[in-house]
Amino acid sequence: MFQYFLNAGKSTHQASLILVNSFDDLEGPVLRHLNNKLSGKVLSVGPLLQSAGDTTVNTNIWKEEIQCLEWLDEQRVSSVVYVSFGSITVLSDEQLAEFAWGLEASNQPFLWVIRPDLVQGQSAVLPRDFIERSKDRGFFVTWAPQYKVLSHPSVGGFLTHSGWNSTVESICAGVPMICWPFFCEQQTNRRFVDHIWKIGFEMPEEVSRESVEALVRRLMNPDDEEVEMIRKNILELRDSATLACQVGGSSYNNMKNFFHQILQEASS
Repeated sequence: MFQYFLNAGKSTHQASLILVNSFDDLEGPVLRHLNNKLSGKVLSVGPLLQSAGDTTVNTNIWKEEIQCLEWLDEQRVSSVVYVSFGSITVLSDEQLAEFAWGLEASNQPFLWVIRPDLVQGQSAVLPRDFIERSKDRGFFVTWAPQYKVLSHPSVGGFLTHSGWNSTVESICAGVPMICWPFFCEQQTNRRFVDHIWKIGFEMPEEVSRESVEALVRRLMNPDDEEVEMIRKNILELRDSATLACQVGGSSYNNMKNFFHQILQEASS
């Protein structure tokens, strides 16, 4: 994996242009640094989610269970914690149980994506007592229409593995995050969410039911001053993401510039 990323990094110097699924108001300093290193070839054209509108193509590995949206319709506004660790993250039995009991102890409604392969080497099996005790405020699916879930008025927080797609979707929906990264760029995304953008909290690497309960309770507490600021910050980024993709926005102009340069090269 390290060799793959090393080769990918080297190959960027051979590219005419490099498109990045980000936007200037989100990662301005990072994008400027990349352009200094790569002779101005980096163009932020995201969030692609916003650019695509209703024309997105479903590339999910698992079948979406849309009945969870009906369950969300029955919940109070901003009351539900959405829990998903993406399509690659795997947990141990112990980690699965700690997340489960932490969610149960938080007394918060939750929608949890439990993939069949979420637990390494076997099917994910939740503690029976946990299922019984949380049946009135928990909903489980093997996969969810994630952006529709995050955009639902009932969802007020996202417990995530901090993959870039999930992070950007949460920003576009204006939903603050609790971050528990697994590998690759996810640790970096977590740091930006907590320390740079201040739109969520990071969770300790060694998961415990106590930390899960405490962070969920805090993120969903409307009277917490820091959480109030976090929600303000992510709503501002949500609006910036929308503006970036509209006519005249930074990502719109960069994509227009990309097509212009491609057409110029094709005609020369």
